Amino acid sequence: MKVVEYPDAEMMMMDLADTLASELKNCLLVHEHASFAVPGGTTPGPIFDSLCAVDLDWSRVHVMLTDERWVPETSERSNTRLLRERLLIEKAAAAVYVPLYAEAETPEDKLDDLAKSLEPELPISVMLLGMGADMHTASIFPGADQLDRALHGDDHLVAMRAPGAPEPRITLSAKVLKSAMSRHMVIVGGEKRAALERARHLPPEEAPVVAILPGTTVHWAES
Repeated sequence: MKVVEYPDAEMMMMDLADTLASELKNCLLVHEHASFAVPGGTTPGPIFDSLCAVDLDWSRVHVMLTDERWVPETSERSNTRLLRERLLIEKAAAAVYVPLYAEAETPEDKLDDLAKSLEPELPISVMLLGMGADMHTASIFPGADQLDRALHGDDHLVAMRAPGAPEPRITLSAKVLKSAMSRHMVIVGGEKRAALERARHLPPEEAPVVAILPGTTVHWAES
């Protein structure tokens, strides 16, 4: 794991957007398309704000989430909604979106179909991850019902239910996360930096993020 520290979050977000754009451009030089996986939540929003205006062949970039809450796109809690508002606009509106949600009562109802649509995107070309203060990444939470399957299984996608999560989730598995050709993680604040340091000394069952830290570049700013 490599940690890159920045003097402030604004500079970090701009620099990371440039890095991700450069990696996508390089991938497109040698591949027909680039797959680009990103997290939901509030932290990556400023990165998306910069990235959406970058001049690259977005029609050959296939964008997906690392995880999604099992709610329709109209919900305030939908990560897809965030992407459509802040990333898949301006020049990036031409990107191909690969969904992790389909209309159904439970994620299990659509898991096979969604996993099949994901297969052409693997291994993921460029990945951006986040991390919670509880040391989860994507929707691989400590204490989740399918934690062992998500950490150690061969599935590409896993349906997850976790304590404190008000709705079911669907998440890329650790196997898929670890296979990404380029992997970055963005965290902000002292609490998450302390959690990251704790995670390094814990098993993945207690700190799921530790499963994907080897080979990941972590970008951190205090505020």
